[in-house]
Amino acid sequence: MAMDSFSGKLAVVTGGGSGMGRELVRQLAAQGCSVAACDVNPDSVAVTAATAWAAAPRGVAVTGHACDVSDESQVLRFRDELLEQHASDHVDLVFSNAGIGGGGSFVKDSRQEWERTFAVDWQGVYFCARTFLPLLIASGDGLLVNTSSLNGLWATLGPGVPNNAYSTAKFAVRGFTEALIEDLRTNAPQVRVAVVLPGSVGTDIIANTRRAHGMADPEDLSDEKAEEARNALVKAKLIAADASLAEVRKTIVRLEAEMKDNAQLSAAEAAGIILDGVRAGAWRILVGKDAAFVDERVRSRPESAYDYAELFKDLPPDLLEGANDLPDEDKDRLPEWVKDQLPAAETPRAD
Repeated sequence: MAMDSFSGKLAVVTGGGSGMGRELVRQLAAQGCSVAACDVNPDSVAVTAATAWAAAPRGVAVTGHACDVSDESQVLRFRDELLEQHASDHVDLVFSNAGIGGGGSFVKDSRQEWERTFAVDWQGVYFCARTFLPLLIASGDGLLVNTSSLNGLWATLGPGVPNNAYSTAKFAVRGFTEALIEDLRTNAPQVRVAVVLPGSVGTDIIANTRRAHGMADPEDLSDEKAEEARNALVKAKLIAADASLAEVRKTIVRLEAEMKDNAQLSAAEAAGIILDGVRAGAWRILVGKDAAFVDERVRSRPESAYDYAELFKDLPPDLLEGANDLPDEDKDRLPEWVKDQLPAAETPRAD
């Protein structure tokens, strides 16, 4: 069912302190929707709320709240605060967007890191659904929007880069959301649900992940951690084996900035796609060409999902064109099964 307008509605956005969450708050408010945003970082969400409110039409209220969504008691407190501050007995939309990374390896990473990541990325969605579903029912026309990921379709970041805790959580989010479709249709037809599946988006998830796990910023890495990072960077051909620890720290800072700046979509573009999908009544919102591509490949070649050469053979020309435009040092790091598909360089014609 399409949603003609956000004007006059009240939305909840988790993870509203940065990235897609901040952009969802900003764009919803600009379209006349009051918003209650929460984030584990109270300063960041306060900035989000203030800037979104300043640019919103008259009569729109935007509030910021401190909340760790992996703690149900904090989610319940957030609910009570927003109902009081917005003088409401219901909410119309809930965007469960908060997320972090970490726990990439079930084998090598700590249990604490794995479970912290899973708690935020899955339990946060579960607690918000439990907490806000009665308020969505009370709205008479509610919508729950859960953010999964490309890694809710494909549980890896590619060769040699497991993404275990995050992928496990995002698969759970996708399965839970799809299971709610019939459950709500049967038992609470006044509420709909949608799952968001973003690919590469320029956000602050790496910095947020460090904070969530109590990790040091790259500039402050201990020598022991910097040596571990150097080994991983050398394996990925991102730094020389004899690089100094100072070079390692600078390289990490540079790579993080490049990952955000070179993402396929900005956070603002991703938020726009999500809201367009909500307005259109979509229950499944793919965000980015990479998400759409992986979705199609995994569904059409399920037995080859983790046989990378088979899964990614016959790549579309537009993807290969982008790879061919990479600097030579970046091309050299591409897997052989990608390099083999790149168009041959044209030989200059002799005059």
